Amino acid sequence: MSKIMIVEDDEVIKEELKELLEKSNYEVILLEDFANGLENILQAKPDLLLLDINIPFLNGEALLQNLRKESNVPVIMVTSKNNETDEALSIAYGADDYITKPYNPNILLLRINAILKRTKNYNYELTYKDLKFDSQKGIIKKDNKEIILTKNEMIIFSYLITHQEKIVTRDELITLLWDNTEFVNDNTLTVNISRLRNKLKEFGDEYIIDTRKKQGYILL
Repeated sequence: MSKIMIVEDDEVIKEELKELLEKSNYEVILLEDFANGLENILQAKPDLLLLDINIPFLNGEALLQNLRKESNVPVIMVTSKNNETDEALSIAYGADDYITKPYNPNILLLRINAILKRTKNYNYELTYKDLKFDSQKGIIKKDNKEIILTKNEMIIFSYLITHQEKIVTRDELITLLWDNTEFVNDNTLTVNISRLRNKLKEFGDEYIIDTRKKQGYILL
């Protein structure tokens, strides 16, 4: 049974989410101590995090930024905001997906299922030039330096590695990441690619994801 942690301070919404998830056969954990949110999340070790943007102490985006320094647990941002800037920021800070309030419960369950389905079997090691990619730990490493990847970044990077010297289309990646393109803003993939590029740059400029106009991406 997959374990989902809810980080939400609205008691009504929190209980509704808990009931919805338990009826769908998920184990549910509620974050109660927002002052020590990061420590509680890391200790609970959930399989997925539902994270509201407007929470006490640290807002959801700041908490997510801190979490990504320690963990690659899948995160769905839940927010009442509904514009492309906030959606892009959520992804840029490390969210795997986002959903806006009021949300359709069936769509939320579909997104949770899609994320858990695509991430549960990523346990292997790959190499790219002199980088090592450990999917079980969710890191890329070189010598003594390690960088944590989100689940989406892991999936994109591993797919590009296994298709080196071949152009990978945006449609391929969107289908791989989200299964159903109907619920995905195309900008979400762009943000994930940009974030992955920035992390690779920390190891040096020789690690390049090249954009091929109207075609897709290729790992050089």
